[in-house]
Amino acid sequence: MQTLDVRAAEVSAKLTHLRQALAARGLEALEIRQTANLAWLTAGVATYINVASETSPARALITPERAYLLTDSIEAPRLGQEAQVEALGFELIAQTWHQRDDSLERLAGGLRLAQDGEGRGANLAAELQRLRSTLMPSEIERLRANSRLAAEAMHEAIRAVQIGQSEHDAAARLAAEAYERGGVPIVVLVASDERIFNYRHPLPTDKLIERYAMLVLCFRKDGLVISLTRLVHFGAVPSELRRKAESCARVDARLILGTRAGRTLGEMFALARDAYADEGYPEAIDEHHQGGSAAYLPREVVARPDVPTPIALNQMFAWNPSIRGVKSEDSILLTEEGIEILTAMEGFPTLSLSIDGQPIARPAILEV
Repeated sequence: MQTLDVRAAEVSAKLTHLRQALAARGLEALEIRQTANLAWLTAGVATYINVASETSPARALITPERAYLLTDSIEAPRLGQEAQVEALGFELIAQTWHQRDDSLERLAGGLRLAQDGEGRGANLAAELQRLRSTLMPSEIERLRANSRLAAEAMHEAIRAVQIGQSEHDAAARLAAEAYERGGVPIVVLVASDERIFNYRHPLPTDKLIERYAMLVLCFRKDGLVISLTRLVHFGAVPSELRRKAESCARVDARLILGTRAGRTLGEMFALARDAYADEGYPEAIDEHHQGGSAAYLPREVVARPDVPTPIALNQMFAWNPSIRGVKSEDSILLTEEGIEILTAMEGFPTLSLSIDGQPIARPAILEV
């Protein structure tokens, strides 16, 4: 657990970045309502109630001299006492839940205002997305710790899958393992048998698992979202399925090793397209997205044709190549030292691959 001093220093640095961005545009105040942006700004405070909502019941107002967190009488006690937002550098302003007026108008009166979305002033959503995508050292420290927890949750859940268990039961175990580690499972997908071949985003059903299962998790903790996928097969994996899994793993390996500073996400799309073609599955590029950068959303920017967004150091990525019936996914971090696979699992079977002379291990299908 990081100290308040570490997190307060992170908040202070982020406020400085925001004020510089405002000044460069001739603006004086910024309203932030998006859950992802609030998590980034507050060094991981959970300001949301509904985990599916993109906006928060709290909002921040940043001016040249002050940083306010505006909320109501329902949320203020938790944000003040447990989250300790005042110690992080915010002035907490609360109003009775049924009599909220627009305090923002009063506090920002006369200032040239911007928002992190569409509104009355300039839209700085793209700038905030850019800022939150490159992680500070304290964020990377949290990311590494939380990625280990996400991997542990998946490892426990995938090894608990049983023949005759329903997909809902497997999803419940995966969600429980995430919650037990302090994370929020914002995406839990489970498919078994033919459903893995038919659907790329398989919400769990009552179907009973017969031979083969796929578990997918997006694990949010301290605002950061870590993604990973694993597969389990009861009995020997059929040769055709094994061949597909190895092809998918090679596509994933090429994406991971191709994640380099300065390369654009459009170029990463082209890399994936060529990799699928080389493996004999050219249609796969059109059947599902390949992932992209990640941070306070499961994907900050998805790799699409001609996307000019450049890759930078200290960014997280989650590539998720898939071929009908198989998928390969881990969260990774790009630093000056190279690629770090954040969600690697000790004791889980892997495929030992080499791409242009570079060795890399990718998850295999777990045989039980």
